[in-house]
Amino acid sequence: MLCASKITSINYLLFIIFQACTGIENIDEAITLLEQNNWDLVAAINGVIPQENGILQGDFGGDTSQGPVYSPASIPSSPPLVPSSSSSAFCPVVPARQIVERQPRMLYFKVEYRDRNVEVVLEDSSTVGDIKQILENELNIPLSKMQLKGWKSGDVLDSTVLRTLHLPKNNSLYVLTPELAPPSTSGPSSALQESLNQNFMLIITHREAQREYNLNFPGSKTIQEVKRNVYDLTNIPVRHQIWEGWPSSATDDSMALVVAGLSFPCHRLTVGRRSSPTQTREQTEECTDVHMVSDSEGDDFEEATEYGEDDGELFGMESSGLRKSPMMPDNAENEGDALLQFTAEFSSRYGDCHPVFFIGSLEAAFQEAFYGKARDRKLLAIYLHQDESVLTNVFCSQMLCAESIVSYLSQNFITWAWDMTKEANRAR
Repeated sequence: MLCASKITSINYLLFIIFQACTGIENIDEAITLLEQNNWDLVAAINGVIPQENGILQGDFGGDTSQGPVYSPASIPSSPPLVPSSSSSAFCPVVPARQIVERQPRMLYFKVEYRDRNVEVVLEDSSTVGDIKQILENELNIPLSKMQLKGWKSGDVLDSTVLRTLHLPKNNSLYVLTPELAPPSTSGPSSALQESLNQNFMLIITHREAQREYNLNFPGSKTIQEVKRNVYDLTNIPVRHQIWEGWPSSATDDSMALVVAGLSFPCHRLTVGRRSSPTQTREQTEECTDVHMVSDSEGDDFEEATEYGEDDGELFGMESSGLRKSPMMPDNAENEGDALLQFTAEFSSRYGDCHPVFFIGSLEAAFQEAFYGKARDRKLLAIYLHQDESVLTNVFCSQMLCAESIVSYLSQNFITWAWDMTKEANRAR
């Protein structure tokens, strides 16, 4: 241990601080290093641990460029703390360590402006104005109109050096331009999106039935989808439809209505059935009889059409006579086989996107829905099909087969279907 008589109180304090800063536990070595620096604490510490920013620029053996914490002149001379023989054991003298020059520190900035993000990388010796200069080139915003916000210390001047702000390596800033008006959103893309969301009113005249339908379609619907919906109303297959009124630009059925050149908000179209050569000759023969009808007889005909039509005639079709095959066999004995035919015929008419019909008896559907495991139980939905009305076509094609309805039924219901068209099946 140090002898209190061989060291002054000030030197002892410097010795304690030096050991705490450098971690040198050897007493003789610590005292030797302090004596080599004339008990200049800062110089002795810098000789052992060079500072990052180089506090001392000169040699440690002489005077320093900065005043020491404790000036040697203010410390009275004192005899060595250890015998000279012990001091000579540390010869040759340990050379002073060189100061490592401070390397520039890179700072990363992520700057947000409206819907854009700009990344800026600069040395900490740069200024705030340097960041703005880069943003001016990237964002095309004049410096005088730009406000750079997000500094933790509050608003700063353009001349502020980044090092003085003591910033972390990664920083997030944002730009405000209160003097600049926001950009207009009425560009071509926004106009197209707006048109896609608008509804087109198609006034479609069925030539043979002399009926007019007012149908609303969003702009995103395709011409092909319109023709399929018209098939549900008129029972004219798409391949047999003859149209009048489509714009000349509507050359592809896959085109959306918004780009087909239709008049907005209403557009008139006419649809008819393509006639075979045999039908053309029959229609020519019937045409003579039609022109011989008197005006009064025509009035009576109009009254009859107003009050004496069923649902199928109202939509210009005789639905029962044009079906290719029934939904179910007449007087079906096996409910499972009957529902298999029902599902196959339903898919052929309305497509593959339809509810999943339960194959089996109604009692089996009850068991599946209500008597299974608690987590697997669902509600039971019963669909009764009537094939004699075109309203059934409209309901199935436009509602029951909609993707949202199909998804909801599949997740929450066991769906059981039955055809009520035939009297024998309806009686079951």
